[in-house]
Amino acid sequence: MSATASTHLGAFAFTRWRMLCAAIMLWLIALTTGSWATLAASSFGLLALSGVIGIFIGDTALFAAMNRLGPRRAGVLFATHALFSVVLAYFFLGETLWGWTLIGSSLLISGVMSAIFFGKRKTELHAWEANQSQLTSGVALGLLAALCQAVATLMLKPLMETDIDAVAASAVRMTTAFVLHQIIFMLGFKVARAYLPMNKKVFLLVLANAGISMVLGMTLILQALKHGDAGLVAILSSVSPVLVLPLLWLIYKRSPATGAWLGAVLTVLGTVLILR
Repeated sequence: MSATASTHLGAFAFTRWRMLCAAIMLWLIALTTGSWATLAASSFGLLALSGVIGIFIGDTALFAAMNRLGPRRAGVLFATHALFSVVLAYFFLGETLWGWTLIGSSLLISGVMSAIFFGKRKTELHAWEANQSQLTSGVALGLLAALCQAVATLMLKPLMETDIDAVAASAVRMTTAFVLHQIIFMLGFKVARAYLPMNKKVFLLVLANAGISMVLGMTLILQALKHGDAGLVAILSSVSPVLVLPLLWLIYKRSPATGAWLGAVLTVLGTVLILR
């Protein structure tokens, strides 16, 4: 859903619209369920800072990288957020991975990388990957997005262990990121303008993407932080490139390459060892 809409609107405009839709949905849920009451005044600063780093900077960098590299190659770079998270969790939270969990994590990360990197046949060149002129900036933006995701996740680990509700926390983060994007747009920065006008098809893609990835996906990650180590949550949340293989099969009209399925097998084995 992201690739078509982000290419149409541009990274900044797409992210701004996406955050607006997600923020409205999250606040509606928080107000309806009463979960907004779990927000403490002392938590707003940390949630806002996490929103700036993880969503405002991280998400914008990710879609800018996707526009330059395509979703497959951008996915390879973004999957490194699991590695960043494990290293940062070790130094700042004292989390360590040993035994079967360490072996499983290594297999999972290797599987994800293999599935994306070797997930396309040499004869295939989708329109999303036709741009070869901005590889350096695309790689830099992809790694920046991964680092921001890792830092933002680790920042929230202590807070999410309190009674705060994940939906309400997501709403604050999303609203902060949207406000910053809107300010940039209102100040007239060229980078914030949409490449092409919004239309019904693109809006529905943005709305569905916001609901699935930001409202449901991001909230589940915050909820997972209440129960698991930050590094392990990041590792398990990085399997999305493997789960998307059937969709790539549908788009490319042919089965992904053998390397993609090998990576998927490694990912499944790694997940089994972690859960064991």
